[in-house]
Amino acid sequence: MTPQEAFSKALETLRAGGVILYPTDTVWGLGCDATNPDAVRRIFGIKRRDDSKSLVLLAADLDMVARYVKAVPPMAIDLVEVNDAPMTIVYPDAIAQTDPDASDRYHLAANVVASDGSVGIRIPLMQFCRDLAYKLGRPLVSTSANISGEPSPRKLTDIPSEIQEAVDFVVPPSLDRESTGKASQIIRVGMDGEVEIIRM
Repeated sequence: MTPQEAFSKALETLRAGGVILYPTDTVWGLGCDATNPDAVRRIFGIKRRDDSKSLVLLAADLDMVARYVKAVPPMAIDLVEVNDAPMTIVYPDAIAQTDPDASDRYHLAANVVASDGSVGIRIPLMQFCRDLAYKLGRPLVSTSANISGEPSPRKLTDIPSEIQEAVDFVVPPSLDRESTGKASQIIRVGMDGEVEIIRM
């Protein structure tokens, strides 16, 4: 399968509400359309993870981020502009489909948003992932492709067969050349310039 064929198949799967197994700029992940609550629920089931926990999302750019949070803190813009390593930013006030402000637009599935209303979003350094989100037109879920509590997989061969068999499409491992094999840093930002480093 060529890279373009793999991209097209992954995009087709996401648009159909499916779940993919794919390389990211960090580790291998389970992915779906972040606005599809049923697909998100499947990912929690595959990981055997408590669905009260939030999930990291991947967005194509800051313009996409701005469509899914009530406001982008200025500090987040500064961090994205200088960033040269995988970085997930936790934004306050995500707009979920259950939010009154979401009535005129298609927003995030409520089960990707944390209980405090925040959401973690990364603009990946990997072109394949940015292009997927851009062509889908919505953020992707990106959670490590492991059973909850187990180590995060650096390569496809690290992923249990039960996970590989539970998804709708597995992206060829030849596309993981831009993966670091390490989890991203996580930084929480606030509207008044507050910065909290959650993971370096």
